[in-house]
Amino acid sequence: MRNSARKQSQNHSVKTRLHTLEKKYLDLLKAGKKDEAAPALRAVSSAYAKAVKVGVVHAATANRKKSRLAIKLNAAK
Repeated sequence: MRNSARKQSQNHSVKTRLHTLEKKYLDLLKAGKKDEAAPALRAVSSAYAKAVKVGVVHAATANRKKSRLAIKLNAAK
């Protein structure tokens, strides 16, 4: 029980970080700051890749999210 509670806490922490990074990226796009959004996209993609490696997020889910976020950046340019 203690083991699963610890893992749940760690997974929650990773997912919260993913959502925060994604929100910051989308806020930059809405504000029209494309130059600042590009590094933010790299940060989000990297975080998703790390989450997949640890097993917090499914690989297909991460790939879909990264793809859709990249499409939004390209559409803004």
